[in-house]
Parts: sequence; structure tokens; C-alpha cells
Amino acid sequence: MYKKETLKSGLRVITEEIPYLRSASLGVWVASGSRYEADGQEGISHFLEHLLFKGTQKRSAKEIAQAVDSVGGQLNAFTGKEYTCFYVKVLDEHLGLGLDILADMYHSSLLEPGDIEKEKGVVLEEIKLYEDTPDELVHDLFARAIWGGNALGRSILGTEESVTSMNREKVRAYYADHFTPGNTVVAAAGHFKHAELVRMVEAAFRPLQGAGKQEQPAGPGEENRILVRPKDTEQVHLCLGTTGLPHDHPDIYALHVLNACLGGGPSSRLFQEIREERGLAYSVYSYQNSYRDTGTVGIYAGMSPKYLGEVIKIAIRELSSLAEVALPDAELVRAKEQLKGNLMLSLESSSSRMSQLGRSEVAREKVWTSDEMISEIERVTAEQVRRLAETFSHRGKAMALVGMVPDGLDLEGLLNGA
Repeated sequence: MYKKETLKSGLRVITEEIPYLRSASLGVWVASGSRYEADGQEGISHFLEHLLFKGTQKRSAKEIAQAVDSVGGQLNAFTGKEYTCFYVKVLDEHLGLGLDILADMYHSSLLEPGDIEKEKGVVLEEIKLYEDTPDELVHDLFARAIWGGNALGRSILGTEESVTSMNREKVRAYYADHFTPGNTVVAAAGHFKHAELVRMVEAAFRPLQGAGKQEQPAGPGEENRILVRPKDTEQVHLCLGTTGLPHDHPDIYALHVLNACLGGGPSSRLFQEIREERGLAYSVYSYQNSYRDTGTVGIYAGMSPKYLGEVIKIAIRELSSLAEVALPDAELVRAKEQLKGNLMLSLESSSSRMSQLGRSEVAREKVWTSDEMISEIERVTAEQVRRLAETFSHRGKAMALVGMVPDGLDLEGLLNGA
């Protein structure tokens, strides 16, 4: 069971006590993701995440790393479209040190001009690395195909132009707008007492101005385009799909079941048909992403260019088949058991439980317990999944391709099931 408390400043503390562990994981979650970036700010959330590790008023970058390494801890961070998280995992006896480091990074990062200039080079190299990874690049291209120029359609890393234009004034202004108590959640899971941790957080995270929550960005429209990035690669990387469901949609658990059946594992329809039965691809799967007000449903496959047309046809056909005939009982049960097993196995560490708490609270201000999630999975019916698949089948679809697409291939006709 989790506990939640909102401090006078507006900062939320959410915890799960796990007394049989020797570890504790702490995460600071800020509503500061790429969809909150204005034109000209592309990539600034991710850039700021990097800068938080470059030194504070009382610790250099090296001293931050040494402080964590000296107690065998782990310190890291990541940026998404709707939040940034920086977190630490330590033995329970070093919880105070871990919290002090995170609060120090949150409040007192120097954001020095010299560090900003150096980090530009690091992030530009990260963008180049991403460009050289077509099976990841295709997902960014897919988001742009669905949402065009809206912030949800942009890369979290930004562009070469936007990163090059970063300066201290821009970074500090963005930090002041987003790193406020009302936008921040401290999540923790492991061996500690909730009341004691709340007191520690209250002492470490001093009040800041701008305690209110930021305005939510407008939802995106749909572009439904076909985008191709020619690259001299052995495979062509495909991502196709449509808009999905937001976090709190009543059918969100039906979507999890649908995804498990479509391409969520080795027993799924796409994996069995495309890889096992036909040998057309090595990597093939489906996935879903949810955001505050929208989402995506996607199918990925990497294959030789000569198989591209056939794989697209199979993917469209398998999605359509889920809309035409309700799931057989055995397939429905298998998908539910897969989801429940994956859920419980994913929560067998303090860091994964902390992430579940923080992500849920900052993204939707509601945390589902594992028992509640299992109950929701159990309630999903075959007809509910069929109706949802039918909805997706009737929506406009988008497609992204990275690689060498064969000449003369009618991509639009294939996407529309012609």
C-alpha cells in the first residue's frame, strides 16, 4: 500500500514501505517533458536533465559521482514527453545521503555557461548516435507522422539547431518555470518509515516560488502521414499505427490485452505469423504509449526491403482480424495471465516500485495499486477488446519507414488495406 502527502509548498511525497528490503529508491519527478517545450526550446528538458549532474553549490560533478559510488548506490535520470525524473537507489542506511544529493541537484545546480557549452557537444553526439540507430529513430519519425509539428511529434533530444542555440538564460528561465513544488513529486519505495521520510523531504526541499502547477499544453491534432527516411541499411525499419488512448481512458486495460494479443510477446499473432510462420523478420512487436490526453498504438518490424509490402499487409490484416472476431477464451486468458505476470515481476525491486508511484502521480495524479490493476485486467472482456480494435481499424493510420524502400511500392494503398 502506498501513502501520499502534499506539503505546504505544494510538493507531493508518495511512498511505499517495503520492510523486508535493504534498499531504498528515491526519485524526483518533474512535469518537464518535451511536450511542454515551446518553439525554439526543442530538447531543453533533456538538456537540463544533463546539466543537473554537472555540479551544485556544494558538490562538483565528480563529487556527486563519488558520493554515490562510495556507498554502492546508483544515480541516473531520464526525460520523457511529459516528465523528467532523476533518481537514486541506495542501501536503507544511506537514504539520507541519497535524498540530500537529489535535493542538492534540484535546488542548487550551477548551470554554468562552461558546462552548457560542453554539454552541447555531448547531446549533439547523442543525436548522432540516435540517427545511427534506425530501429529507434523510426519511432520518432512515427510520432511526427501522427502529430506533425505538435510538441508530441518532436524528438525528446531536440535538433542540432535547437541544441546549438542553448544558453544559460534559456536554461535558467525554463528551470524557473518548471522546477516548482506544484510540478514536482518525490516518490520513494523500500525500507524506511513514511512519516520520517516526509520530514526529511520537507527539510531538504525548501520552499520555492511558483508553487502552482503549470498550464497543460493543448492536445495535438492528427496528421496521419507517411514519412520515409532513406538510409543505406540492410533492413528497412517499419512503424505503423494510429492514435491510442490517454492514461485514464476506461478502455486502457482492454488496450493492454489487445496489445498483448497483437504483438506483445512470442505467442502474439504478429510474432507467430511474421517471424515463426513466414520468417520475414527477426524483430516484430506492437506497443502502446499513453499520455495525459491521447496516445499511440504502433506496430514495429525490421525486415529486408523485399518483404516490406508483405509485412505491412499482414500487420493491417492482423489488426483487422481482432476487430472482426472476438478473442477465443484461451487467447484472452493467456493475454491476461501474461499481463499479470509481467506486472508482478516488474515490481520485484524498490526502483521499479518507485517508478510506478512517481510516473503515475506526475502523469495522472492517481496511483493504481497492483491489486487494482490486476482486478481491472480480469474485468476485460473479449467483446471489449474487439470493439476497441474496431475503433482503431476505422481511424486514420500513419506510417514511418527508415531504410531503402523498394521503388514503385504503393505505401498509401498498403496502409489503407488496398
